Amino acid sequence: MKNKIKILFVDDDKTFSKVMKKELTRMGYSVVCADCGEKAIDALRKRNFEIVILDIKMPGIGGLNTLKSVKEIDPDVEVIMLTGRATIETAVGSMKMGAYDYITKPCRLSELDMLLKKAYEKRHISKENVSLKRLATSKDRGKVMISQSDKMKPVFNLIKKVAVTDSTVLIQGESGTGKELVARDIHQKSQRNKYPFVAVNCAALHDTLLESELFGHVKGAFTGAHETRQGLFEVADKGTLFLDELGALPTNIQAKLLRVLESGEIRRLGDSKVIYIDTRIITATNQDLTSMVKKGSFREDLFFRINIVRISLPPLRDRHDDIPLLAQHFLKTHKNNMMEKKFCPDALKCMKRYSWPGNIRELENFVENTVIVVDDEKIGVCDLPEEIRGYVATDYVLDANVSLSELEKQHIINTLSKMNGNKTRVADTLGISIKTLYNKLKAYNIPYDLR
Repeated sequence: MKNKIKILFVDDDKTFSKVMKKELTRMGYSVVCADCGEKAIDALRKRNFEIVILDIKMPGIGGLNTLKSVKEIDPDVEVIMLTGRATIETAVGSMKMGAYDYITKPCRLSELDMLLKKAYEKRHISKENVSLKRLATSKDRGKVMISQSDKMKPVFNLIKKVAVTDSTVLIQGESGTGKELVARDIHQKSQRNKYPFVAVNCAALHDTLLESELFGHVKGAFTGAHETRQGLFEVADKGTLFLDELGALPTNIQAKLLRVLESGEIRRLGDSKVIYIDTRIITATNQDLTSMVKKGSFREDLFFRINIVRISLPPLRDRHDDIPLLAQHFLKTHKNNMMEKKFCPDALKCMKRYSWPGNIRELENFVENTVIVVDDEKIGVCDLPEEIRGYVATDYVLDANVSLSELEKQHIINTLSKMNGNKTRVADTLGISIKTLYNKLKAYNIPYDLR
């Protein structure tokens, strides 16, 4: 990971510039010099810088006019003005034009170093704010990965290994298996965790809008582009960009993504300027990219580039031991009215036998709905939806012609017989309250003293 802060140093004194470039480079900065405002503007149009150190008194267009042009080209760049004692008042005035601060020359390197770090921190905070404003809050934000299944051990091991690298990762799995959670976990365990994690669903946006979101655009690039805007690659600079539903990426954007992965270069829509970014790319898909490559709908060279490390997530039906663990976790997550609820053993058995085609997302949605709908503290078999309840095993033969109410009645009778008529134990086993049990006995005309 490249962490050098990119600086454009602008001063007509070439000897001073040479000395400052040498010292700043020694201090760990990446420095490009320009000896006039015109060359500085040209440099900014060709590549991106994070900070510009700009002399006020220069021949040609001068420092203040250069500052104005710099802010028009890149409003996000921080500018530190270099000034002599005679121009301090002008330097103070330049801050009204968008300069971050000023420093007098000759300057102390320690003082300049501190000022550069503060300017960079301001830029970093601003970018984080942009990220928060630009992106809708993800439902996966703040969630953690939970599993006790042996099927997930290889996944956790791979996450640990790949997190300490900058390698591109491809996460494959069915919808709802938690691909974004894996991407977030990799980011949090990496050295990039102090920088943004940005997630975008490639299938959720129209082609042109997706390109603008990813790469940004300049003012006037297309109808409705009223201002220059950063793309998500820039927002996630030094952090992680998670591209979900990668199979939906249009062919023209696939080519641009390949260029980013190979060179770290992007161009905003409508702009010829190259911007260099240091963003880690993690991708995810529920599609078979190998088949898409054979059909010609996905670039083979891009597939090889993103498929450096592949993490395959098992569906929930293959990790049924995790279902009770996840269900209880979601009960706590979505509890309301401070009532602690839990699933009774028979209900959990039904849930473990269900195939969960929507995976963890379906399980969480089901639990959230159950918390709202069920009044009792215990959630029993009778509270489960038909498709989940249909997986319950019974001691009697199921008849396809028998109604669900008849099945429930028979289940209550069988349980009463097993529990020797103990209503408290029957209610606990069925996951319902005593009151609900008596209501059902009455509704089904089951004798109260049945044993």
